[in-house]
Amino acid sequence: MNSISVRALLVRGMLAGLIAGAAAFLVAYFIGEGPVDAAIAFEESHSHEHGGEELVSRAVQSTAGLATGVLLFGVAVGGLTALAHCVALGRVGRFGPRATAALVSLGGLLTVYVVPYLKYPPNPPAVGDPDTIGQRTGLYFLMVALSVLLAVAAVILGKRLAARLGNWNATVAASAAFVLAVGLAFAFLPSFDEVPKGFPAAVVWEFRLATLALQTTLWTVFGLVFGHLAERLHTAGASPRRVPAAV
Repeated sequence: MNSISVRALLVRGMLAGLIAGAAAFLVAYFIGEGPVDAAIAFEESHSHEHGGEELVSRAVQSTAGLATGVLLFGVAVGGLTALAHCVALGRVGRFGPRATAALVSLGGLLTVYVVPYLKYPPNPPAVGDPDTIGQRTGLYFLMVALSVLLAVAAVILGKRLAARLGNWNATVAASAAFVLAVGLAFAFLPSFDEVPKGFPAAVVWEFRLATLALQTTLWTVFGLVFGHLAERLHTAGASPRRVPAAV
């Protein structure tokens, strides 16, 4: 794949990420803001500090601030996933551009979010010890890195086993190896249970479901939009050019 194609796919990936970010923002605003407001109300009712000046109003945080963060995240995801698509196209099975985009998006959702989510689920405001936030953040990103690296290793293992075991058996064996390695990481990495006493369990559950819905929407919309754009780009690039008739 030449540099022009990579650049074109990168631009389309960022555009698809922007569209996916807009869809994810709607999910975050209509589903996620309720649990956040409930958590903030709990925090304020149990806080001993009153009358502090709010630098950014809650209205701005839940609209412009939320939109900016989600849209920028969508563009970043789109660019990085487009580059991963360039690497995977033609190297992971006999998939076309659309199917490869769907496969890479599904892999991104599982490795970048779902696997780390199972070990370190997100918490709403007022949940978590401020003294451990640095440790928790570092361990979360470590889990993301491990998940991605283990997924890449599983793909390489599956390709090497395919010649001897066949595609189906190789896929099952590589998937089992990935699950086993992730399980060992879950067992050895420390866990945290820092929900304050009296905090509504329903708020925690609703917030975590909202974040899962947000990420699922982001990656699903991106996969559909980017797959369509990538397919059109490759189809246009493969179309023969019309040769002018000789005079």
